[in-house]
Amino acid sequence: MNDDTAALHARIDRTNELLQRMLAEVAKTPSTHAIFVDAGYLYAAAGRLVAGTEDRRAFDLDAEGLIDALIDRARTIFADSRLLRVYWYDGARRRIHTAEQQSIAALPDVKVRLGNLNANNQQKGVDSLIRSDLESLARHRAISDAALLGGDEDLVSAVEAAQGYGARVHLWGIEAPEGRNQAEPLLWEVDSQRTLDLDFFKPYVSRRTAPAYEPAGGRPAREDVRFVGAQIAAKWLVSRGRDTMMELLPGHPYLPGSVDQDLLVEAEGLLQYSLRGQADLRRALRDGFWDHLQAQY
Repeated sequence: MNDDTAALHARIDRTNELLQRMLAEVAKTPSTHAIFVDAGYLYAAAGRLVAGTEDRRAFDLDAEGLIDALIDRARTIFADSRLLRVYWYDGARRRIHTAEQQSIAALPDVKVRLGNLNANNQQKGVDSLIRSDLESLARHRAISDAALLGGDEDLVSAVEAAQGYGARVHLWGIEAPEGRNQAEPLLWEVDSQRTLDLDFFKPYVSRRTAPAYEPAGGRPAREDVRFVGAQIAAKWLVSRGRDTMMELLPGHPYLPGSVDQDLLVEAEGLLQYSLRGQADLRRALRDGFWDHLQAQY
């Protein structure tokens, strides 16, 4: 073997070694998923399913609790993947956040993206925002899987764009009382499809009646709510058992949807105050719960 041949073989060996290192690094890199929520579809379909109306003014949506439930559901489906974030797409006049949208935007791991809302309260530009984000994240290999909660046929191009860069798109729908609330071309295009049923949404959607009663003491302080969260954690350690509670730790800072709902209901009973739509107090409640739980282990 002459010197040139030997040098060529050495370069090939080095190249193969570099490729093996790169493949090993890729194998160690965890897959990543994101959740994309078309809020217009969510409010209309969930409102009709639970409250019997698509009119947002006629029911309350516990967006924070629902987002946590969606994150929890994604965690069970994409078991070996990490969450990038939740993208929440909604409409607003002149793209100015409403108070509710501001509270959602303040949640951890949530990005609110706004299209316009026209005079007929119809969203404009939301589908293009979804396509832009899906395509960009897939192109930059920021996600391997996308859970898309929506139903509009205009989302087909967004799905195709993401799939073109190798991402898998999983369509999540909301149970329809009758007929179908997702376009068939969209169902045909995605990699998988799941339907979230009435039981999933019941804890987070409630029809409005009379204005909520506010006790004489008024709105509780964040520290008081935090203390109640710690109280409940201490109680549950005794009643539910240390092993059961310890199973929650890997999910920090998120609680499974059913556990989070139990925490909310019990806290409201102790406080005699509704925490629905009170994003800062809900976080204080969870913070107190986690603080006590983590201090025990």
